[in-house]
Amino acid sequence: MAGKNSDPNRLDRIIADARRKQDERAQAYREKALKLYPWICGRCSREFTQQNLHELTVHHRDHNHDNNPEDGSNWELLCLYCHDNEHARYLAQHENSGVTTGDTRTTSASYKPFSGLQDLLKNRKT
Repeated sequence: MAGKNSDPNRLDRIIADARRKQDERAQAYREKALKLYPWICGRCSREFTQQNLHELTVHHRDHNHDNNPEDGSNWELLCLYCHDNEHARYLAQHENSGVTTGDTRTTSASYKPFSGLQDLLKNRKT
């Protein structure tokens, strides 16, 4: 009798299903945000029309994509460029502080390439 793990496509189906559900959730909160807020980037104030609306994204203020209150209090609409900038700033801030982001822990570099330079310079002057 074959075990429940004998289906070689099982993992692929699980991943595809999870991605589909994630896309459905994202589309749902995107539609709500576009109804709640004017089609203007919250940072650069660029205005959007139906033709370029695909360039307007929903940003989660707390960076938690599962936190989607019905009143939209965790969302802001940002253009692609401002959204990328916001996430780059967030990552840089948390990399410098050693805060856990996702499944990995980011820390500051521990290697100090110039740590002995001062002593070398002192020895050279004398």
